[in-house]
Amino acid sequence: MKKYAVIVAGGTGKRMGTETPKQFLLLKGKPVLYYTIQTFLRAYKDVKVILVLPLEFIDMGAEIIDAYFDKERIQIIAGGETRFHSVKNGLSLIEEEGIVFVHDGVRCLVSEDLIHRCFDAAKTEGSAVPAISCMDSVRMITVDGNRLLDRSAIRLVQTPQTFHSKILLPAFTIDYKERFTDEANVVEAFGLPINLIEGEETNIKITRPLDLYLAEKIMEAKP
Repeated sequence: MKKYAVIVAGGTGKRMGTETPKQFLLLKGKPVLYYTIQTFLRAYKDVKVILVLPLEFIDMGAEIIDAYFDKERIQIIAGGETRFHSVKNGLSLIEEEGIVFVHDGVRCLVSEDLIHRCFDAAKTEGSAVPAISCMDSVRMITVDGNRLLDRSAIRLVQTPQTFHSKILLPAFTIDYKERFTDEANVVEAFGLPINLIEGEETNIKITRPLDLYLAEKIMEAKP
């Protein structure tokens, strides 16, 4: 079955406080984006990577690909105004039926094992969205103040959010809504259930300077 990895790195990383988008910052001497792409290419020899980048940084992305990877396995396309539009742009390059991973470019510590588990689950269930348990107390802001939620019923959603193309591509034909912060929201709005699988605590998203430090320490701790 065909495999596509839509790696979304269309953000500018304002929370990181740097002029360079976070996906291009160096982590142990290589760009964050390098590790993300490398893991997908290693996970499956036949996966096709579709890299979604800000228009003004496409040349920088191309330089990374030229330096480290086989260009035949990777396509680049410009992102859109929101994540929804960026993913939709990436999906436009999918030509054949298969399994589609949609992954945050800055979740650079994703493991091959998680990618394999997402593929296997999506192949049988139609979707696979990794999520982990919430360890902290959670409160919801209400009109009257706030209230405690049952954290045992809360899951923190990660990527790669993985779907059969017969599900994901039609879902992205619906009109954009502000609540579409990830692919699971879009598919759910399309009227289909979401299958959660166990994620990984180390599959962190590089958003703030502290995350780069944590990612380096996690990498150093791996055997």
